[in-house]
Amino acid sequence: MLLAGKTAIIYGAGGAVGGAVARAFARDGARVFLAGRTPEKLEAVARSIGEGAEVRPVDATDREAIERHFAAIVDQAGPISLMFNAIDWGDTQGERLVDMGYERFGNPIDKALRTWFYTGTTAARHMAANGGGAIVGITANAAREPYAMVGGFGVACAAVEHFLRQLGVEMGLYGVRVANVRSAGSPDAPGVREAFMLRARESGITLEEFERQAGEGTALRHLPSLAEVADAAVLLASDYARAMTVTSANVTCGQQVD
Repeated sequence: MLLAGKTAIIYGAGGAVGGAVARAFARDGARVFLAGRTPEKLEAVARSIGEGAEVRPVDATDREAIERHFAAIVDQAGPISLMFNAIDWGDTQGERLVDMGYERFGNPIDKALRTWFYTGTTAARHMAANGGGAIVGITANAAREPYAMVGGFGVACAAVEHFLRQLGVEMGLYGVRVANVRSAGSPDAPGVREAFMLRARESGITLEEFERQAGEGTALRHLPSLAEVADAAVLLASDYARAMTVTSANVTCGQQVD
């Protein structure tokens, strides 16, 4: 098991990606603390994991709450060596930039950076003082490639990736690795499915046809499943990736070529 003996906090653990990563981390031996705003969703993920998962709700838009939450987990479990952030940014897709107001455009950017700043800096300070660790997140291929009708989502992805690069450069001296998994979107994730439905409607085709075309546009001829994204996150968080930091792991099935 790649993460045996490690303790992890998963922010956004009640969502599709966060839940998949929490299950994968636990499967590979980590003790996982499930963080998010909706206790019922966190409890459902905890039940699917069983022993080794604990629910700890928190509002990641509140810096003081994040710091108290982190300290309470440390008091209970000892040093935290892994953190994964899959917080939902409240995407505003399906409208052209010229047709939306700034508030709608800027909302996902603000939420992404605010929650990442609070969770990332809190984890980094702790890990730097306790022998290092790994901070991992998830972004989408819209961070590198512009798409129409995605609102502020692509800009948010690009901003988060650069925030993580800067954090990784600053914290590498202390043994803290910082990276992200960049996904092409998992069709089995409800949020991605909704975005695909919008894109399909814009293109005048069915959702099934859009997914088929999207898969055919990758080198592997399919889009990454939630399980595949979660497995990549496990590898990136593990000591097998100890030479990897300030980087993005390409989990687009070859839709993007590095």
